[in-house]
Amino acid sequence: MKPIAQLCGTFLYVGYLRPFPGTWGSVAALPVAYLLNLLGGPWLVGLGALVAFLAGWWATAVMIEGQDDHDPSEVVIDEVAGQWIALLPVLIGASHAGVDALALWPGWVVGFVAFRAFDILKPGPIGWADRRGDALGVMLDDILAGIAAALTVGLAAWLFHGLMGA
Repeated sequence: MKPIAQLCGTFLYVGYLRPFPGTWGSVAALPVAYLLNLLGGPWLVGLGALVAFLAGWWATAVMIEGQDDHDPSEVVIDEVAGQWIALLPVLIGASHAGVDALALWPGWVVGFVAFRAFDILKPGPIGWADRRGDALGVMLDDILAGIAAALTVGLAAWLFHGLMGA
């Protein structure tokens, strides 16, 4: 079971890339999100985030069992799940507009940067989840960071398109 958990938890070993494995995990999540969106739209990306969360929770629990480090840097499946959540407003917007998701590339940039910022800075409940010290906390802080980033993407779109009329 440990090799399967390692494969899942590191998102196909992306978590071993250095430096900044969490950022590499977020970068690796982007083309997979695009592919999932092509195959099944934003709903498949949302389902993928849920599956990544559940599988990541299991994989993280297996990987940290008996270790002092409750959040090893090579575990990046949490970044994948959170990054996919951060991109959902962009993917839903593209679907409603009937355009390719990459046409809304500024939203991808905002989603990526906002997610990484929330994941690194860990404000409020994101930090609380991170301090849990267990596999659920490892996953939950990135889910919350993804939600915060998705809200940031929505706010940025409203400011740009709504207030500025662009």
